Amino acid sequence: MKIVIYMYNGVTMLDAIGPYEVLRNITDAEILLAGEKKGAVTADSGFVDVNVKYSIQEIQQADILIIPGSTIGFVEEMKKEHVLEWIRELDKSTRWTVSVCSGSMLLASAGLLNGLKATSHWKPINLLKEYGAVPVRERIVEQGKYITAAGVSAGIDMALHLSNLAAGEEETKAIQLAIEYDPQPPFDSGDFSGADVKTIQIAEKKLAKDAKKSLGLLGMIKHSKSILKMMK
Repeated sequence: MKIVIYMYNGVTMLDAIGPYEVLRNITDAEILLAGEKKGAVTADSGFVDVNVKYSIQEIQQADILIIPGSTIGFVEEMKKEHVLEWIRELDKSTRWTVSVCSGSMLLASAGLLNGLKATSHWKPINLLKEYGAVPVRERIVEQGKYITAAGVSAGIDMALHLSNLAAGEEETKAIQLAIEYDPQPPFDSGDFSGADVKTIQIAEKKLAKDAKKSLGLLGMIKHSKSILKMMK
């Protein structure tokens, strides 16, 4: 089973590595990290670089395509028609096309989520409407072969769900045990609908700070009104 993860500058590392750590354990799984070009990709934190060994031009087929999200880098990716065209072409061969966090914006801007329900990180989720998708605040949304996950850590849950579809319950349970995924967070504030106002406000400030850092890393100068609103 060939699994392709698209990597780009500004990517949120757990969006990619969470699903990778689950899916690499599927028997006979082959995971390829593909980028616009080969070489180093810098995460949105600015602290982690990943060496991407394949360019998108080298990959024309995949059983699973994963599009991770980012703090703000997804905006630049949505403008790259050759990247969107690659996503559309690769989608023709996939059994599942999936996203984590704001990665769903790339699927939507590529026209793959028209009229379909989809989720994303709670901060930019409403942007999905501008690209024909129907935003829903759920952890995982499955619409045929399209599966979208909410923010960051939701990618692990999505990958386990995907593993269950691809490899079955028995193997997926073993994978969950192998990575000892048994979340027991100290606070019940991980879901937007259950978070109080003060927690949301602090989280928004942290996200805005990260977004400004990412903007500096990416050297972006002009931004749409929608993105500026998202950062406030």
